[in-house]
Amino acid sequence: MTSALDTKSPLARLSHALDQACCLDPSSAEFALGVRSALKEVSGQAGFLTDAQREGGLDCYRRHLLVADPLGRYAVATLVWQPGQASPVHGHHTWCAYTVIEGTLSETLFAWDADTHRAVQTRRHDRARGAVSFVGAGRGAIHRLGNVSATGRTALSLHVYGVPGAHISTHVNDLVAAAA
Repeated sequence: MTSALDTKSPLARLSHALDQACCLDPSSAEFALGVRSALKEVSGQAGFLTDAQREGGLDCYRRHLLVADPLGRYAVATLVWQPGQASPVHGHHTWCAYTVIEGTLSETLFAWDADTHRAVQTRRHDRARGAVSFVGAGRGAIHRLGNVSATGRTALSLHVYGVPGAHISTHVNDLVAAAA
């Protein structure tokens, strides 16, 4: 994790832009635009991750905490996806956003069916390098991300979560059952 960021590094610029966005109401369109713009800018940068921050896992995707806001407003992490790895179907307990910085991810979107208490798949689309997504908290934005690469390439994504760094493993995802 980076604590004293070089002010010219992509992560330092991202943190500065997120600090500016956090002055706004997190439920506002301006906040979402600020976070999306910050991620869009960093998605065009190359080579800012260390080898350790690019290390994947054998059984599931691996998350590396890169920046923890000292005020606890957000955490930035890179997720490393080996071919065939995917997240569980989930909504979010907090706002979150991501950009694909290498490779391609497949995102499957779901709608919540309150009658069956299950998520129902609505569509799937590929998210190539530079794609940016922002969602608010709740079950209005249920999805599953994964690397379905036929070329065997690793995919990397950069995520920002509206939680303190220590909580990205426990206070972000709202795991839900999906309809068969």
